[in-house]
Amino acid sequence: MGPLHGIKIIDMTSVLMGPFATLSLGDMGADIIKIEAPQGDLVREIGPGRHADMGPIFLNANRSKRSIALDLKKPAGLNVLHRLLADADVLVYNVRPNAMARLGLDYETVAAINPRIVYAGLFGFGQDGPYAARPAYDDLMQGGAALSHLIARSGDGTPRYVPTAMADRIVGLTAVGGILASLLARERTGRGQRLDVPMFETMVGFVLGDHLGGLTYDPPLDGGGYARQLSPERRPYRTRDGYVCAVVYNDKQWERFLRAVGRESLLATDPRFATFAARARNIDAVYGELARMFEERTTAEWMKLLEESDVPMMPMHDLHSVLEDPHLQATGFFSITDHPSEGRIRQMRMPMTWSDSQPGPARHAPRLGEHSVEVLQQVGFSDAEIEKLIEEGTVLVCSERSPTTPSKGTI
Repeated sequence: MGPLHGIKIIDMTSVLMGPFATLSLGDMGADIIKIEAPQGDLVREIGPGRHADMGPIFLNANRSKRSIALDLKKPAGLNVLHRLLADADVLVYNVRPNAMARLGLDYETVAAINPRIVYAGLFGFGQDGPYAARPAYDDLMQGGAALSHLIARSGDGTPRYVPTAMADRIVGLTAVGGILASLLARERTGRGQRLDVPMFETMVGFVLGDHLGGLTYDPPLDGGGYARQLSPERRPYRTRDGYVCAVVYNDKQWERFLRAVGRESLLATDPRFATFAARARNIDAVYGELARMFEERTTAEWMKLLEESDVPMMPMHDLHSVLEDPHLQATGFFSITDHPSEGRIRQMRMPMTWSDSQPGPARHAPRLGEHSVEVLQQVGFSDAEIEKLIEEGTVLVCSERSPTTPSKGTI
């Protein structure tokens, strides 16, 4: 059932940022009705798959949802959406607000249909600034929030993007919190409201929470940046036969670590290691010395020593070894399930647990238009009306099929 059972969410999102938000809400038990254009969500085509329109990123971001394929450029399609919105709790979209206005789906119009609705927009920029109408993508937000600059400062001077859609997921999770808070406010007031979640402002706050540094003060005390995170020596440590991730952080951890490796005298003989503040001022030298120590033993030796010394550590996994991690196996994080059209697929469970009302994935990731008829019937369309919508191309209904020879995505 889940803690959000009974909440109906109209999901007008695509690609990743919005779908990641509605994935979380759907896994918590909300009824997510995904509105797709007749050509489908673009992310369906990314990556290898058994069918070109059911790629792995789509499968991982769109479970616990129902799909209705709807042409909103036709008046009949817009009428269908209005009927879906009439008793919905939340509308989530991630196109620019002016695009919603062109469709006749601005907040004022939607609120007139349903005054209790939470109208949640995830888009590039706050609507009071000069960037309001600009398009936005994850890479742009990483660069605009100074993340690529920080990667250059901490590395070889070349700015890069983090190799995961960090901004999309951070903004998606931020939106989940805002949507849930808006639903709570509605319970108290009886009124819905508009919620704007801009990517740029969200990511700047996320990054500068660590790196505003001396720029926090007026006048500034320094040029900004958190030295420990920017140290070029802050990276997995090379061992004699691989790598290990370790963080020797507070005074007690340093004492235990240096005692375990027979270097406890370092705290007394080298002032750079003596206190937390001294280590922070000399972080490059401190991490450099650690790196030299780690090269002296094997990964297995270090894992054993660090665990026995209660020093925080993790293996440096790759994309294969993480699937075999003993902790993730013990907690059942990964599972193999049977998808009706895509065959056996690996899924990741939501990481949160509840003592009561524990949710879980309610549905497999849907085929394009898989639930079109079911959704229309639930809002009162007759069989004849549904047939007419299908015949005129306003609504698309998927056809049945089984897994076939794997195919590559087009993007």
